[in-house]
Amino acid sequence: MDKATTNETIIPFQIIQEEEQKYSPNYVRISGASAIALRLKSGHFARDFAFGGINLLLNYETGCLSDCAYCGLARTRPGDYEDKSFIRVDWPLFETDAVVERIARYHDKMTRLCISMVTHGKAYKDTYDITERICKKVKTPLSLLVAPPTLNRERLQALKDLGADMIGVGLDAVTEDLFFNRRTDVPNGGLKWKNYWDIINYSREIYGPWKVNIHTVVGLGETDLDLIELFYELKERQILAYLFCFNPEPDSRMGNYPKSPIRRWRRIQLVKHLIEEYKLNQNSFKFDDSGNLIGLEVTASKLNRVLKTLDNGIPFMTDGCPGESGEVGCTRPYGSYRPSEAYRDFPFLPNGMDLRQIREELALEELIY
Repeated sequence: MDKATTNETIIPFQIIQEEEQKYSPNYVRISGASAIALRLKSGHFARDFAFGGINLLLNYETGCLSDCAYCGLARTRPGDYEDKSFIRVDWPLFETDAVVERIARYHDKMTRLCISMVTHGKAYKDTYDITERICKKVKTPLSLLVAPPTLNRERLQALKDLGADMIGVGLDAVTEDLFFNRRTDVPNGGLKWKNYWDIINYSREIYGPWKVNIHTVVGLGETDLDLIELFYELKERQILAYLFCFNPEPDSRMGNYPKSPIRRWRRIQLVKHLIEEYKLNQNSFKFDDSGNLIGLEVTASKLNRVLKTLDNGIPFMTDGCPGESGEVGCTRPYGSYRPSEAYRDFPFLPNGMDLRQIREELALEELIY
């Protein structure tokens, strides 16, 4: 074998070896916004705001082994895994230790850290490893967005003992039937509603009140009544509800499914806030026969408080885990819309122009009586 032939066989092999090593726990993907905040990538936001919520995503050659009908990382979505998007933004790949070092360097600007698991056989072990690396060097509060099929009660306790202080569960579909249709009865599905709720219940026992959050996606086929009933159930159990607005991922099985209308989305944002902050009686809501919200009955004094709430814009901000002082620490942009689209949730307080637009979108006079 001559030298040229030898080089041709060795060099590709070396490249493959390097690529095969770029998986968790030694490598992680981080959101594009996190990469900018950590000075690992150049760029700027369309509107300047303080960003301190860093999101990490486990990375594997085979990616996520779940196959949810609406997800950009779905197993059967066409294309190579490394080219797939997660909540519509790029997730560049970096060495885990380099990311942790940057978080430590800019710790005074960090408000919340989050490791997002995927459904994969190594996910728990690698999440444990990365959690340990972070907690040894950083005091910023750490959340885990978990993959329930990889966990049990003992593993949840072990992650808490390491230093994770909040657990998030991406339930997404808010009824058992909808969960089955979107996440179980799919080509490479198999996720179980009971398994998800077992992990939610274990997490509530272990982590305590207001330390567990449930991601809900508005627009997967649920009714307003379905959402509102879940909001009341979670509040009763001192579990947080975080809202995302369905926005179709191209080439996913729901790629041609319409996104949630902006009026419905704004009203769900407002209603969730009223339930959580105003102790609104469940009988105040009026629904049609299909479960659509058609009316909200409130007293004049409460209406004035509702209007004041609209003026501060808080119900329309990003839902995310809190920082050390209780403020929203995970101000992730683009969770519910594309960077080129108008804000569906705001990673900062909406300004006067934003609020005028929100009021038009709500058409509150048609709802409240």
